[in-house]
Amino acid sequence: MRLLLRSNTGKFSLTKEFVGDDIIPPYAILSHTWKEGEEVTFKDLTDGTGQKRAGYEKIRFCGQQAERDGLQYFWVDTCCIDKSSSAELSEAINSMFRWYRDAAKCYVYLSDVSVSGIDEFRRRWKPEFKRSRWFTRGWTLQELIAPKSVEFFSKEGQRLGDKQNLEQTLYEISGIAIQALRGSPLSHFSAKERLSWAANRQTKREEDEAYSLLGIFDIYMPAIYGEGRKGALNRLQKEI
Repeated sequence: MRLLLRSNTGKFSLTKEFVGDDIIPPYAILSHTWKEGEEVTFKDLTDGTGQKRAGYEKIRFCGQQAERDGLQYFWVDTCCIDKSSSAELSEAINSMFRWYRDAAKCYVYLSDVSVSGIDEFRRRWKPEFKRSRWFTRGWTLQELIAPKSVEFFSKEGQRLGDKQNLEQTLYEISGIAIQALRGSPLSHFSAKERLSWAANRQTKREEDEAYSLLGIFDIYMPAIYGEGRKGALNRLQKEI
């Protein structure tokens, strides 16, 4: 696992890779939806070209919010994983649930929820919140369940609420049991119920429909892109 470090000048750099018994410092983690061609990659960050991409604003937001919360380090999936390495990508996929669970803070950045004036904010944010694309994605299921602290923000960085004070709304949108949102062990819920939480979610790569559920079932399974949706789900079902 690599983290991002925000310097006093506001620039971001990657830490060394934490492995084995390395002590990982407290960190914030970002949950968001991707937009093709706009996200800052690992290569962009190491080359110093990431600021040219629209997705850099999300990284800036996460770093600034982490700093406000007294955290020096943070993690963003688009640029902290070297996806050119299949071994690193597979390890990251299998570690993702744990990384979100262990984060001090999880910030959900909703790029399709916009607020401007305070009156408009009070009147409009809830309907947009319920329609957000974030609730339809496969990977964001574990990103909602795993962390203890989950806070939701509009695209302007306006805080909308957290997992605790929005739990009824989150249940209505997602169908996830409130006790699961409160942190009850997932083993308390049947495999059928856990699978139902993902029933209406989509992933860009068909295999991710299965891979995004590994942490939900506490399963380790190597990622084999190219095996297809059926192959990945068959392997997952066998492990369950």
